[in-house]
Amino acid sequence: MILRARVVLPISHPPIEDGAVLVSGNRIAQVGAWKDFSATGSEVIDLGETILMPGLINAHCHLDYTDMAGLMPPQKSFTDWIQLMLATKAGWNYSDYAESWIHGEHMLRKSGTTTVADFEAVPELLPDVWSSTPLRVISLMEMTGVKSRREPRAILQDNVEHILTLPGGRCRPGLAPHAPYSTPPELLRLAAEMARHRHWPLSIHVAESVQEFEMFTAGDGVMFDWLRRNHRDMSDCGACSPLQHLDRFGVLNDNCLAVHVNYLAEGDAKLLAKRKTSVAHCPRSHAYFGHEEFPFPTLARAKVNICLGTDSLATVYKKPRQTVELNMFEEMQAFAAKHPRVSAEKILRMATVNGARALGMEGVAAEICKNALADIIAIPFRGNFDHATEAAVQHKGDVAACMIDGEWLIEPHT
Repeated sequence: MILRARVVLPISHPPIEDGAVLVSGNRIAQVGAWKDFSATGSEVIDLGETILMPGLINAHCHLDYTDMAGLMPPQKSFTDWIQLMLATKAGWNYSDYAESWIHGEHMLRKSGTTTVADFEAVPELLPDVWSSTPLRVISLMEMTGVKSRREPRAILQDNVEHILTLPGGRCRPGLAPHAPYSTPPELLRLAAEMARHRHWPLSIHVAESVQEFEMFTAGDGVMFDWLRRNHRDMSDCGACSPLQHLDRFGVLNDNCLAVHVNYLAEGDAKLLAKRKTSVAHCPRSHAYFGHEEFPFPTLARAKVNICLGTDSLATVYKKPRQTVELNMFEEMQAFAAKHPRVSAEKILRMATVNGARALGMEGVAAEICKNALADIIAIPFRGNFDHATEAAVQHKGDVAACMIDGEWLIEPHT
């Protein structure tokens, strides 16, 4: 089929006015101006006053926690929030998590996300929830080891054995040691080795809070004292930053996606760039916790690949009677509001091609180019062509059309 639109935003190339995209099977076969297309033998779908663009990539999410929206007001400290989160999770059962996961994936697809990197805290949900969604889901098996007191090798082996039972296809697995403060060094090392051996993506929360930063750099602070009281071995603290700590155990690599990275020590940005480790920033979650300003300028100067994610709705501020949803357009808008000097083009790349690069899908997803996957969305647009990219970043509401693998999820009204 040929999709015609007022504007085509390829992302990897300049916008095309009165553009068209030829979809053949589950791939894109041609992109260009409508006048250069021959419609012979192809169905033509004229999407009219729309922007046609690649589906968005959500580089960090917790679908399991979608229905926790509004349950946890911001706390005085990050450790207070962790304790509240653990208490909330203790009251949930399998059905709660399954329903929450499904609600979350529905929010994402109707708002234009076609690929999501999801921390999976309840591996029993897989593969059943995979079969319930048309999204490309990278389910990153979340692992901790401080509370359970289990041997790191046994924790990893359980997750690997579960992964090996999962079917292949559009959804795929990865590993997610939760964070350096909650994951023993040996589990960090083993998980990193396994991910490289299996060619799986690896993701980890790191340098999220000032308390975590103090714990590792100074061997002191609220988080240090709390974890020591809970019998965590604190001998790995006090020598370096959280990112440098991960590097000591081989975690930082080109298959690693470091989540949050709100606090940097001298040399951390250059270390990330050297290791080709990507960073996932979650603007609304960042605002919920009231962190210091995200170090975007420092990371960008070091040429670190920065992408965007939604995190979970448990960490999106919700006013009384307000509805909040997982929505990558809202994350772009929150980022733009905090970083007005960053161009719309760069912000849109953070929600598309940068995420693809972080997840090993560069050139395959999140751009409209020949041979890329036909994961495409359309949004209404009646403005000036020169403002199309800015309009895409500022889009409100659901998308007008969405396809994954060349199949319509949301059919256009033509």
